[in-house]
Amino acid sequence: MSNSRKRIIIAGGSGFLGNHLKAHFESDDFEVLILSRSRDDAGFIHWDAQSQSEWTKAIDGSHALINMAGRTVDCRYTKKNRTEILESRLESTRALGKAVQACAAPPKFWLNSSTATIYQDTPGDAPANTEAEGIIGDDFSMNVAKEWEKAFFSFDTPNTIKTALRASIILGSDGGAFPVMAKLARLGMCSPQGDGQQWISWMHIEDFCSAVGFLLEHPLPGAVNLCSPNPVQNQVFNQHLRARMRPLMILPQPTWLLELGAIFLRTQTELILKSRKVIPDRLAKAGFAFKHPDIEAAIAHLTP
Repeated sequence: MSNSRKRIIIAGGSGFLGNHLKAHFESDDFEVLILSRSRDDAGFIHWDAQSQSEWTKAIDGSHALINMAGRTVDCRYTKKNRTEILESRLESTRALGKAVQACAAPPKFWLNSSTATIYQDTPGDAPANTEAEGIIGDDFSMNVAKEWEKAFFSFDTPNTIKTALRASIILGSDGGAFPVMAKLARLGMCSPQGDGQQWISWMHIEDFCSAVGFLLEHPLPGAVNLCSPNPVQNQVFNQHLRARMRPLMILPQPTWLLELGAIFLRTQTELILKSRKVIPDRLAKAGFAFKHPDIEAAIAHLTP
Protein backbone atom coordinates (compact mmCIF):
# COMPACT_ATOMS: atom_id res chain seq x y z
CA MET A 1 0.00 0.00 0.00
CA SER A 2 1.16 3.49 -0.82
CA ASN A 3 2.55 5.61 2.01
CA SER A 4 2.71 8.83 0.00
CA ARG A 5 -1.03 9.35 -0.47
CA LYS A 6 -3.82 9.43 2.05
CA ARG A 7 -5.85 6.23 1.93
CA ILE A 8 -9.63 5.99 1.88
CA ILE A 9 -11.41 2.68 2.46
CA ILE A 10 -14.93 2.25 1.05
CA ALA A 11 -16.75 -0.76 2.45
CA GLY A 12 -19.42 -2.15 0.15
CA GLY A 13 -18.26 0.28 -2.48
CA SER A 14 -18.51 -1.79 -5.67
CA GLY A 15 -21.87 -0.32 -6.72
CA PHE A 16 -23.15 2.96 -8.15
CA LEU A 17 -22.27 5.24 -5.22
CA GLY A 18 -18.99 3.53 -4.45
CA ASN A 19 -17.78 3.77 -8.04
CA HIS A 20 -18.48 7.50 -8.12
CA LEU A 21 -16.83 8.08 -4.75
CA LYS A 22 -13.78 6.12 -5.87
CA ALA A 23 -13.43 8.23 -9.04
CA HIS A 24 -14.00 11.44 -7.06
CA PHE A 25 -11.33 10.75 -4.47
CA GLU A 26 -8.83 9.33 -6.95
CA SER A 27 -9.13 12.55 -8.94
CA ASP A 28 -8.01 14.33 -5.74
CA ASP A 29 -5.01 11.99 -5.50
CA PHE A 30 -6.25 9.77 -2.68
CA GLU A 31 -5.51 6.08 -2.67
CA VAL A 32 -8.90 4.31 -2.66
CA LEU A 33 -9.46 0.68 -1.69
CA ILE A 34 -12.84 -1.04 -1.88
CA LEU A 35 -13.97 -3.74 0.54
CA SER A 36 -16.12 -6.05 -1.57
CA ARG A 37 -17.84 -9.41 -1.14
CA SER A 38 -17.50 -10.23 -4.84
CA ARG A 39 -14.15 -8.82 -6.01
CA ASP A 40 -10.55 -9.04 -4.90
CA ASP A 41 -8.69 -7.75 -7.96
CA ALA A 42 -6.57 -4.57 -8.05
CA GLY A 43 -8.06 -1.87 -5.86
CA PHE A 44 -10.44 -4.31 -4.14
CA ILE A 45 -10.09 -6.32 -0.94
CA HIS A 46 -12.38 -9.26 -0.25
CA TRP A 47 -14.41 -9.22 2.97
CA ASP A 48 -17.50 -10.98 4.23
CA ALA A 49 -18.86 -7.90 6.07
CA GLN A 50 -19.00 -9.92 9.28
CA SER A 51 -15.76 -11.40 10.59
CA GLN A 52 -12.34 -9.89 11.27
CA SER A 53 -9.68 -10.99 8.77
CA GLU A 54 -6.97 -9.61 6.48
CA TRP A 55 -9.15 -6.70 5.33
CA THR A 56 -8.77 -5.02 8.72
CA LYS A 57 -5.13 -4.20 7.93
CA ALA A 58 -6.23 -1.76 5.21
CA ILE A 59 -8.15 0.34 7.74
CA ASP A 60 -5.16 0.74 10.07
CA GLY A 61 -3.42 3.96 9.07
CA SER A 62 -6.13 5.08 6.66
CA HIS A 63 -7.41 8.64 6.46
CA ALA A 64 -11.10 7.76 6.20
CA LEU A 65 -13.42 4.78 6.30
CA ILE A 66 -16.70 5.07 4.39
CA ASN A 67 -19.29 2.34 4.87
CA MET A 68 -21.81 1.82 2.05
CA ALA A 69 -22.63 -1.82 2.83
CA GLY A 70 -26.20 -3.03 3.14
CA ARG A 71 -28.74 -5.15 1.29
CA THR A 72 -30.93 -3.23 -1.16
CA VAL A 73 -34.36 -2.08 0.07
CA ASP A 74 -35.79 -2.37 -3.44
CA CYS A 75 -37.69 -5.58 -2.68
CA ARG A 76 -40.87 -6.86 -1.07
CA TYR A 77 -40.70 -6.52 2.69
CA THR A 78 -41.13 -10.19 3.49
CA LYS A 79 -39.96 -11.45 6.86
CA LYS A 80 -36.81 -12.90 5.26
CA ASN A 81 -36.00 -9.70 3.38
CA ARG A 82 -36.67 -7.52 6.42
CA THR A 83 -34.22 -9.61 8.44
CA GLU A 84 -31.56 -9.42 5.73
CA ILE A 85 -32.01 -5.68 5.26
CA LEU A 86 -31.47 -5.03 8.96
CA GLU A 87 -28.77 -7.60 9.66
CA SER A 88 -26.66 -6.68 6.63
CA ARG A 89 -26.43 -3.13 7.97
CA LEU A 90 -25.82 -4.03 11.59
CA GLU A 91 -23.29 -6.80 10.92
CA SER A 92 -21.13 -4.75 8.54
CA THR A 93 -21.20 -1.72 10.84
CA ARG A 94 -20.25 -3.82 13.87
CA ALA A 95 -17.45 -5.54 11.96
CA LEU A 96 -16.03 -2.17 10.95
CA GLY A 97 -16.39 -0.79 14.45
CA LYS A 98 -14.36 -3.65 15.92
CA ALA A 99 -11.72 -3.13 13.23
CA VAL A 100 -11.47 0.60 13.96
CA GLN A 101 -11.14 -0.02 17.69
CA ALA A 102 -8.33 -2.52 17.05
CA CYS A 103 -6.29 -0.12 14.89
CA ALA A 104 -2.91 1.11 16.10
CA ALA A 105 -3.50 4.18 13.90
CA PRO A 106 -7.28 4.44 13.49
CA PRO A 107 -8.80 6.40 10.62
CA LYS A 108 -9.39 10.10 11.25
CA PHE A 109 -12.92 9.79 9.85
CA TRP A 110 -15.59 7.10 9.75
CA LEU A 111 -18.60 7.97 7.61
CA ASN A 112 -21.39 5.41 7.83
CA SER A 113 -24.37 5.26 5.49
CA SER A 114 -27.79 5.95 6.92
CA THR A 115 -30.93 7.20 5.17
CA ALA A 116 -33.21 10.22 5.03
CA THR A 117 -36.03 7.69 5.34
CA ILE A 118 -35.36 7.83 9.08
CA TYR A 119 -37.77 10.78 9.16
CA GLN A 120 -41.55 10.47 9.31
CA ASP A 121 -43.79 10.94 6.29
CA THR A 122 -43.95 14.74 5.95
CA PRO A 123 -47.01 15.86 3.97
CA GLY A 124 -48.08 19.20 2.52
CA ASP A 125 -46.85 22.35 4.21
CA ALA A 126 -45.37 20.57 7.22
CA PRO A 127 -41.84 21.82 7.97
CA ALA A 128 -38.97 20.01 6.30
CA ASN A 129 -36.89 17.74 8.51
CA THR A 130 -33.55 19.04 9.71
CA GLU A 131 -31.03 17.08 11.73
CA ALA A 132 -31.91 19.01 14.89
CA GLU A 133 -35.69 19.20 14.52
CA GLY A 134 -36.61 16.33 12.22
CA ILE A 135 -39.37 13.98 13.35
CA ILE A 136 -38.18 10.39 13.51
CA GLY A 137 -40.98 7.86 13.35
CA ASP A 138 -41.72 4.23 14.01
CA ASP A 139 -42.14 1.83 11.10
CA PHE A 140 -39.93 -0.81 9.50
CA SER A 141 -37.76 1.55 7.42
CA MET A 142 -37.38 4.11 10.18
CA ASN A 143 -36.56 1.46 12.75
CA VAL A 144 -33.88 -0.02 10.48
CA ALA A 145 -32.31 3.43 10.20
CA LYS A 146 -32.49 3.98 13.96
CA GLU A 147 -30.89 0.62 14.72
CA TRP A 148 -28.23 1.24 12.09
CA GLU A 149 -27.24 4.58 13.60
CA LYS A 150 -27.44 3.17 17.13
CA ALA A 151 -24.95 0.43 16.19
CA PHE A 152 -22.68 2.97 14.51
CA PHE A 153 -22.56 5.43 17.39
CA SER A 154 -22.26 2.68 20.01
CA PHE A 155 -18.54 2.30 19.30
CA ASP A 156 -16.17 4.35 21.43
CA THR A 157 -13.65 5.74 18.93
CA PRO A 158 -11.99 8.75 20.58
CA ASN A 159 -9.51 9.27 17.74
CA THR A 160 -12.05 8.85 14.92
CA ILE A 161 -14.73 11.37 13.96
CA LYS A 162 -18.00 9.56 13.18
CA THR A 163 -20.70 10.93 10.86
CA ALA A 164 -23.92 9.18 9.83
CA LEU A 165 -24.87 10.03 6.23
CA ARG A 166 -28.66 10.40 6.06
CA ALA A 167 -28.77 10.24 2.28
CA SER A 168 -31.80 10.95 0.13
CA ILE A 169 -32.35 9.51 -3.34
CA ILE A 170 -29.09 10.05 -5.24
CA LEU A 171 -29.59 10.86 -8.92
CA GLY A 172 -27.05 9.77 -11.52
CA SER A 173 -27.28 8.84 -15.19
CA ASP A 174 -25.41 5.54 -14.85
CA GLY A 175 -26.89 3.88 -11.78
CA GLY A 176 -29.30 4.03 -8.89
CA ALA A 177 -32.96 4.86 -9.41
CA PHE A 178 -32.73 7.60 -12.02
CA PRO A 179 -32.05 5.53 -15.18
CA VAL A 180 -35.15 3.47 -14.37
CA MET A 181 -37.18 6.63 -13.79
CA ALA A 182 -36.02 8.07 -17.11
CA LYS A 183 -36.82 4.86 -18.99
CA LEU A 184 -40.32 4.69 -17.52
CA ALA A 185 -40.85 8.36 -18.32
CA ARG A 186 -40.01 7.73 -21.99
CA LEU A 187 -42.72 5.06 -21.96
CA GLY A 188 -45.26 7.53 -20.62
CA MET A 189 -45.03 6.80 -16.91
CA CYS A 190 -44.18 10.36 -15.90
CA SER A 191 -47.54 11.40 -14.51
CA PRO A 192 -47.94 12.14 -10.79
CA GLN A 193 -47.58 8.92 -8.80
CA GLY A 194 -50.53 8.51 -6.48
CA ASP A 195 -51.83 12.02 -5.79
CA GLY A 196 -48.40 13.48 -6.65
CA GLN A 197 -48.36 15.59 -3.48
CA GLN A 198 -45.66 13.58 -1.69
CA TRP A 199 -42.28 15.24 -1.36
CA ILE A 200 -39.07 13.90 -2.88
CA SER A 201 -35.75 14.70 -1.28
CA TRP A 202 -32.98 14.12 -3.78
CA MET A 203 -29.32 14.86 -4.52
CA HIS A 204 -27.24 14.90 -7.70
CA ILE A 205 -24.43 12.34 -7.66
CA GLU A 206 -21.80 15.07 -8.15
CA ASP A 207 -23.04 16.92 -5.08
CA PHE A 208 -23.16 13.67 -3.12
CA CYS A 209 -19.48 12.99 -3.81
CA SER A 210 -18.52 16.59 -3.14
CA ALA A 211 -20.44 16.58 0.15
CA VAL A 212 -18.69 13.41 1.33
CA GLY A 213 -15.36 15.04 0.48
CA PHE A 214 -16.46 18.22 2.25
CA LEU A 215 -17.09 16.26 5.44
CA LEU A 216 -13.46 15.11 5.41
CA GLU A 217 -12.36 18.74 5.41
CA HIS A 218 -15.11 20.22 7.58
CA PRO A 219 -15.87 17.60 10.26
CA LEU A 220 -19.50 17.33 11.34
CA PRO A 221 -19.80 14.59 13.96
CA GLY A 222 -23.27 13.10 14.37
CA ALA A 223 -25.97 12.82 11.71
CA VAL A 224 -25.86 14.85 8.49
CA ASN A 225 -28.61 15.07 5.87
CA LEU A 226 -27.30 14.52 2.33
CA CYS A 227 -29.88 16.02 -0.01
CA SER A 228 -30.55 19.08 -2.14
CA PRO A 229 -31.78 22.18 -0.26
CA ASN A 230 -34.82 22.11 -2.57
CA PRO A 231 -37.07 19.06 -2.14
CA VAL A 232 -39.91 18.93 -4.69
CA GLN A 233 -43.29 17.32 -4.83
CA ASN A 234 -43.68 14.19 -6.91
CA GLN A 235 -45.87 15.94 -9.48
CA VAL A 236 -43.18 18.59 -10.04
CA PHE A 237 -40.42 16.00 -10.36
CA ASN A 238 -42.45 14.11 -12.96
CA GLN A 239 -43.33 17.31 -14.77
CA HIS A 240 -39.65 18.01 -15.36
CA LEU A 241 -39.01 14.39 -16.37
CA ARG A 242 -41.90 14.62 -18.83
CA ALA A 243 -40.50 17.83 -20.35
CA ARG A 244 -37.16 16.11 -20.99
CA MET A 245 -38.39 12.69 -22.13
CA ARG A 246 -41.34 13.89 -24.26
CA PRO A 247 -43.28 10.62 -24.36
CA LEU A 248 -45.95 10.11 -27.01
CA MET A 249 -48.59 9.57 -24.34
CA ILE A 250 -48.97 10.05 -20.61
CA LEU A 251 -50.20 7.10 -18.55
CA PRO A 252 -51.98 7.64 -15.21
CA GLN A 253 -50.39 6.16 -12.08
CA PRO A 254 -53.06 5.92 -9.36
CA THR A 255 -52.12 4.38 -6.04
CA TRP A 256 -54.03 1.15 -6.67
CA LEU A 257 -52.13 0.59 -9.92
CA LEU A 258 -48.80 1.30 -8.24
CA GLU A 259 -49.65 -1.21 -5.51
CA LEU A 260 -50.45 -3.84 -8.12
CA GLY A 261 -47.30 -3.08 -10.10
CA ALA A 262 -45.16 -3.29 -6.97
CA ILE A 263 -46.29 -6.86 -6.42
CA PHE A 264 -45.21 -7.89 -9.92
CA LEU A 265 -41.96 -5.91 -9.71
CA ARG A 266 -41.28 -7.31 -6.22
CA THR A 267 -40.79 -3.92 -4.63
CA GLN A 268 -42.63 -1.61 -2.21
CA THR A 269 -44.72 1.46 -3.05
CA GLU A 270 -43.25 3.16 0.04
CA LEU A 271 -40.22 3.94 -2.11
CA ILE A 272 -42.30 6.32 -4.24
CA LEU A 273 -45.34 7.17 -2.12
CA LYS A 274 -43.74 8.15 1.19
CA SER A 275 -43.38 11.93 1.51
CA ARG A 276 -39.70 12.65 2.19
CA LYS A 277 -39.20 16.34 2.94
CA VAL A 278 -35.65 16.85 4.18
CA ILE A 279 -33.17 19.70 3.96
CA PRO A 280 -29.38 19.67 4.54
CA ASP A 281 -29.31 22.16 7.41
CA ARG A 282 -25.91 21.20 8.83
CA LEU A 283 -24.19 21.12 5.43
CA ALA A 284 -25.62 24.51 4.53
CA LYS A 285 -24.54 26.10 7.83
CA ALA A 286 -21.05 24.64 7.38
CA GLY A 287 -20.76 26.41 4.01
CA PHE A 288 -21.18 23.58 1.52
CA ALA A 289 -21.94 24.91 -1.97
CA PHE A 290 -24.24 22.84 -4.18
CA LYS A 291 -23.47 22.55 -7.87
CA HIS A 292 -26.94 21.16 -8.70
CA PRO A 293 -29.43 22.58 -6.16
CA ASP A 294 -32.51 22.69 -8.44
CA ILE A 295 -34.31 19.68 -9.85
CA GLU A 296 -35.07 21.06 -13.32
CA ALA A 297 -31.39 21.80 -14.02
CA ALA A 298 -30.28 18.55 -12.39
CA ILE A 299 -32.59 16.45 -14.59
CA ALA A 300 -31.44 18.39 -17.65
CA HIS A 301 -27.83 17.68 -16.73
CA LEU A 302 -28.52 13.97 -16.36
CA THR A 303 -30.52 13.69 -19.62
CA PRO A 304 -28.49 15.49 -22.31
